[in-house]
Amino acid sequence: MTEKEKMLVGLLYDPSDPELSALLVKARKLARRYNQIDEDRLEEREAVLRELLPNTLFLPSLQAPVYFDYGCNTYFGRFSGANFNFTCLDVCLVHIGDNVFIGPNVTLATPMHPLLPEERNVRQRPDGSYYNMEYAKPIRIGDDCWLASNVVVCGGVTIGASSVVTRDIPPNSLAVGNPCRVIRTLTDADRMKQ
Repeated sequence: MTEKEKMLVGLLYDPSDPELSALLVKARKLARRYNQIDEDRLEEREAVLRELLPNTLFLPSLQAPVYFDYGCNTYFGRFSGANFNFTCLDVCLVHIGDNVFIGPNVTLATPMHPLLPEERNVRQRPDGSYYNMEYAKPIRIGDDCWLASNVVVCGGVTIGASSVVTRDIPPNSLAVGNPCRVIRTLTDADRMKQ
């Protein structure tokens, strides 16, 4: 199984894999190019979006700047779009339905990292290069949704997961919510199974 195949099905994978690195660089260059095209140059913008989002049938209305990890893993429905500073970390599949309004500064983040630091931390290969392991969970946003400003949608959920941290979080804790609060301590049961 390739690193890309592992990534798309939610298994631990090495994001520094050459195939993935090439796809990432391509998408980031296309996003950067899109961000530099004036809004009145519609045909040029559409051509870049078709290359950046090759698997989506309906091109969204995107206010620059936009940021994508891969682009090819994101699917937009009809009449959907995003305001300024849309960030889509589409390591896993991102499905956005019809008539979805996405406000400014929204992030869709499919990448996940192991909860235990010894599984999450950077590692060194025998050749001296460094890498880390991650996995991903898909995001699905249904038809007719509106994500207001500054919403963060995490992998494996639908619509938003936004936290405001208002106090210290102790070591080895899982904290979520708004306001953010500790819901439990990390244990060996959180270890990734390979």
